Amino acid sequence: MTSIHGHEVLTMMINSGERYSAASLEAAIIMRFGEEARFHTCSAQNMSARELVLFLQQKGKFIAQEEGFTTHQSKICQH
Repeated sequence: MTSIHGHEVLTMMINSGERYSAASLEAAIIMRFGEEARFHTCSAQNMSARELVLFLQQKGKFIAQEEGFTTHQSKICQH
């Protein structure tokens, strides 16, 4: 099974222009990439959608908004 980089999820968030909760982001990830998709980042691998959302939260990749959160291109590492 192919692993999808977390950057693709952050890019999906930016392109959507939506605000998310952890649950709605997880649902959007599953809708876009499939329930069985696995994800990796520069420092973690073999994560489910839920695990990726928690990981990205812990790494400070989300920007809090009045209702939910978003992200920004500056939150995507460039290495």
